[in-house]
Amino acid sequence: MKNSATLLDQGMRCLTSELGLVDAERFVVLLLREPFDYTEWRKEHLFPDMTLDQIIDEADRYCKENKG
Repeated sequence: MKNSATLLDQGMRCLTSELGLVDAERFVVLLLREPFDYTEWRKEHLFPDMTLDQIIDEADRYCKENKG
């Protein structure tokens, strides 16, 4: 398991590489500004037909295939 600083750094690098710096910052601000239950949002919108274990397995598979 990664420490908090490493996780935050890696997360921001992912966000900025996909969204760009400005939209990554906007995304973080939106999360902080409004009450947000990620677990409920994920169940309803992100992967409604997948369990958490399935999402973790898929994320692990993706990471292994896309390391580099």
